[in-house]
Amino acid sequence: MAVTRLKRKDRKNKARQNNKQRVIKQLLSTPVIKNVDIEELKARFATAPAATTEAAAE
Repeated sequence: MAVTRLKRKDRKNKARQNNKQRVIKQLLSTPVIKNVDIEELKARFATAPAATTEAAAE
């Protein structure tokens, strides 16, 4: 018996899978955090070590 290949369906399935993978890659590549205040982060890191040393001393 001859094997019948469904070429159009195969192309459609591959295109669907490629589109899904592309969408997932695009979603993963977009940054989650926007408009980060750098000065506020620096202030947090400046006060964080002092708080941790007090907690360790107690």
